Amino acid sequence: MLSAHSYAIHYIWLVMASTIAGVMNAMAGGGSFLSFPAMLGMGVAPVQANATNTVALWPGQLTSLATLRGDVRKDLLPAIGVTSVIGGVVGAEVLLHTQQRTFLHMIPWLILIGTLIFGVSGYVGKWIKSRAEHPHVEKKIPSLALACSLFPVCFYIGYFGAGGGFLVMTILALFGMEEMHQLNALKVFAAMTSNFCAIVTFVVTGAIEWRYCLISMVFAALGGWIGARTAKRIPGPWLRGFVVATGVVIAAWFFWRQA
Repeated sequence: MLSAHSYAIHYIWLVMASTIAGVMNAMAGGGSFLSFPAMLGMGVAPVQANATNTVALWPGQLTSLATLRGDVRKDLLPAIGVTSVIGGVVGAEVLLHTQQRTFLHMIPWLILIGTLIFGVSGYVGKWIKSRAEHPHVEKKIPSLALACSLFPVCFYIGYFGAGGGFLVMTILALFGMEEMHQLNALKVFAAMTSNFCAIVTFVVTGAIEWRYCLISMVFAALGGWIGARTAKRIPGPWLRGFVVATGVVIAAWFFWRQA
């Protein structure tokens, strides 16, 4: 149990971390690297902390999709939608059946993996963008092959999620999709759908700590508004470097605690 003084400090940090996470997600991504450990700091069990953090940050994905809906490639929606639903539910179910101690030991590895994915995303993003700069014909993508390739990613999004959206973009690019706006819109659609199905699973099973979720949701939304207004003023490489450094430091801290 946390003392009253310690609880107050952790609560203030939850508010700050949620706000900063909203800013990070609006600017570059990676907000979970801060908000998830802050939720753990409130004394929430690891599995429930991850579930609660997923719910708190989800509304930002919904508003992003609303903004990008005109760029969604409708012929791919059935394959991506079904895969996202199944992957999100299965990932959430596996999370809920993971022992708290096991998940706690997995946390630094999951954060480190998410950080590495985010770190290389800039280089792969440049590769995708370079392809998009050349004239191209929209290619037909086989639905079954796409669904099979996306399922592990959607499972990961439902289970933990950090960096999962970028993996969706990478797979779509490998299948020949080149238009950046379409890639980004489908990435948000897949991540939002997988997370929504995970959220429904978490809510039905009572895995959400609502007293912390609602406050985190409000301040993450505030941070998203701030981030959207200031994103263009900060160089992209600085933002990416900050997110990667944050992820590495937090992963190292968890490894140190478990040593």
